[in-house]
Amino acid sequence: MNTRPGRPTRLTDAELICLALAQVLLNRPSETAWLRYARKHLTGMFPYLPQQSGWNKRPRAAGPLIARLIRSLAETTPTNSEHLRLIDPTPVECARSRPTVKRSDLAGEAGYGYCASHSRYFWGMRLYLVTTAEGMPIMWWLANPT
Repeated sequence: MNTRPGRPTRLTDAELICLALAQVLLNRPSETAWLRYARKHLTGMFPYLPQQSGWNKRPRAAGPLIARLIRSLAETTPTNSEHLRLIDPTPVECARSRPTVKRSDLAGEAGYGYCASHSRYFWGMRLYLVTTAEGMPIMWWLANPT
């Protein structure tokens, strides 16, 4: 990435990637808030931090480099073992009205649950999907959401 003519950058690509990763892992989506946090807590590790306009440009310009790093990590991280599995539950709504709930054949299996992503309650079941880190489904099951 540092193949452009002109002054050498004061923030190396490695430092840039570390800071961008820390911004994501520390859940700091605002660039202004992130730079304020980094200046307060990370100046010992990163003596030079760009201004907001510079920070805005550098990670975007480093997109291909970051994508290459992510691809390399994904290829070299062993996930075919039993050590890493991801579980993702999703609601399966079976009924909405009270009369439908009362006459349903699923009355013994289904129940009421809350779906935070939709900010609402539902009556039905939860579908749990177990996958590898690559997204390959391993198993699934339906369960009462309570």
